[in-house]
Amino acid sequence: MKNKNLFLTAVLLGSMSFGNVFAGKSKPKVTTEPQRVIAVDYNQVKGPLNTQFKECIGAGRANEGLRADWQQQLALVKKECGFKYIRMHGLLTDDMGLYREDKKGNPEYNYQYIDVLFDYLLSIGMKPFVELGFMPEALASGKQTIFWWHGNVTPPKDYNKWEALIRNMAQHFTERYGENEVKSWCFEVWNEPNLKGGFWTGTQEEYFKLYQYAVNGIKSVNKAYRVGGPATAGAAWVPEMIEFCHKNSLPLDFISTHTYGVKQGYLDEYGNSGTVLSKDPMAVSGDILNSRKQIQNSAMPGLELHYTEWSASYTPSDPIHDSYHEAAYILQKIKQVGDAATSMSYWVFTDIFEEAGPRFTPFHGGFGLLNYQCIKKPAYYAFTFLNKLGETELTNNDSESYACKNSKGDVQLLLWDFTNTHPGDSVNNQVYYVRDLPSKSKGKVVVSLSGIPQGNYTMELYKVGYKVNDAYATYLSINKPAQLTKQQVEEIKKANDGSPVAKEEIQIAADGKFSKALDLRENDVYFVNLVKR
Repeated sequence: MKNKNLFLTAVLLGSMSFGNVFAGKSKPKVTTEPQRVIAVDYNQVKGPLNTQFKECIGAGRANEGLRADWQQQLALVKKECGFKYIRMHGLLTDDMGLYREDKKGNPEYNYQYIDVLFDYLLSIGMKPFVELGFMPEALASGKQTIFWWHGNVTPPKDYNKWEALIRNMAQHFTERYGENEVKSWCFEVWNEPNLKGGFWTGTQEEYFKLYQYAVNGIKSVNKAYRVGGPATAGAAWVPEMIEFCHKNSLPLDFISTHTYGVKQGYLDEYGNSGTVLSKDPMAVSGDILNSRKQIQNSAMPGLELHYTEWSASYTPSDPIHDSYHEAAYILQKIKQVGDAATSMSYWVFTDIFEEAGPRFTPFHGGFGLLNYQCIKKPAYYAFTFLNKLGETELTNNDSESYACKNSKGDVQLLLWDFTNTHPGDSVNNQVYYVRDLPSKSKGKVVVSLSGIPQGNYTMELYKVGYKVNDAYATYLSINKPAQLTKQQVEEIKKANDGSPVAKEEIQIAADGKFSKALDLRENDVYFVNLVKR
């Protein structure tokens, strides 16, 4: 088998076409088809694999986390994608039953819903990335809300009561889970306060005041508890946040902010906006690299950087989220970011997500890696493949792949092609990505590995691409029913279950070489797994 693979590689690398020598031409016309070759030596180690991509994942709001189907999906995502933390809106919102005041205006606290949620997270090996928002109605200075579930976005009527609430919450978490556990959490103050009229009716100065009282409340319980912000849209306020905390001698343990890959706007409250995928090859990743640079040039150059929301698009009605293009997009952005971010929290893990209200079709462009019925989208497989990578990264000059090995001697190579096929400003994502979009050939890619220990291996080949683990394409093929029957759900799941597209037993000889040539099309993702037997 080894010789067959090497021969195939040689043929591919040396492929050429000759002109008609017998037509009177003195020299043959030679054209060599360009090949993408990923050459990796098992013994050339880059270092431990940076797993920031699975540090955190997003979810819609805390109350959704009380649903059985949400919890079942999260357990699956934890098992197969390996996420460690989860961040969500609405922890302090009234549907979590946290806060009220008696007739005399004295605060009353109630943690029963939060306890159920956090107990569940810890039971499956996850931790909360605690977003402190939105404002309980009894503590709010105004009535303005956001989303179908009415999150209050006004400043507190009394900042001392706000601080007391946050202090009481930190004390409760300490009593219930222990200080060592809570030390491992992150507390993020609010969400996207720079979107005035959206998530915050106050000014930047009022947000900084909100932060000041919140951080004082948490640190009064335990100085080691980690607090940060400003959780802004569009990578905003990073230098201003650091300057404010430095100038006022306030603790700041991390910077958090958000970015999305479309060209216009930052918020689509009801899922009605049209969006256009940016043609900038450094969309998303450019913001993250710039945030890291802003931190390095600040008075606090060693701060952690958490991108607590990111995706191709900020709207819950963008069909790129359902498309096979999204898998390659995710991998491209994570690779471009490299070590610049401490975490990149993809927004979100499930379409059980009600900002714009319950959605009425099974594929509606929702943010999730999974749809309502737990159907795995192509984006889901991007994270499962990343999670399959071994703990040691190998030196690799290819910009669209990862090569790794693990302690068992297994070898993994994750490769993709990202091609932005969007036609440009004249067409919205909502028109373009709902179509059947066949992918064009990008030629061959040759995986050429050397230095592998001699022995018997199982070679598993996984793939995501057009009509391969492409649930939306299957949905199109059955004429996009507004509701799926139980049988249709099972058929879609079965057709897109992530099973290997090829599997064979191979022998690695004493020369330690393995080669595999793959047909590559636009936005294909391949995962090659050599499992030592």
